[in-house]
Amino acid sequence: MITVSPQSKIYIAIEPIDFRNGINGLGKICKKKLKQNPMGGAFFAFRNRLKTTIKILIYDGESFWLFTRRLSRGKIKWWPKTLKSSGMITHKEFQVLLMNGDPGPVEFGNDWKKLIS
Repeated sequence: MITVSPQSKIYIAIEPIDFRNGINGLGKICKKKLKQNPMGGAFFAFRNRLKTTIKILIYDGESFWLFTRRLSRGKIKWWPKTLKSSGMITHKEFQVLLMNGDPGPVEFGNDWKKLIS
């Protein structure tokens, strides 16, 4: 099972990509456009031009995983138009994105809470 934790790095491609790309093509996009190593353990998210499908590329240290999520109806409600200088989104934004939500109006709690002694 792949887990998205608060420490996960999640890079997102702003521009849509050609979904004929497989693992090798997406790896090249990670290197050339996102300027990141696809074998670094980060999540890489891509969308198609029609905003109906998301592809996620992950390297787990041994092999690549390629996940595809295609909506049966409608379009992806939210996709960032710009990113912070890091080119990443938070794990919370990523979870909301995967559920086809918009993290803009959502209020998130803190990632870490103190233990009461």
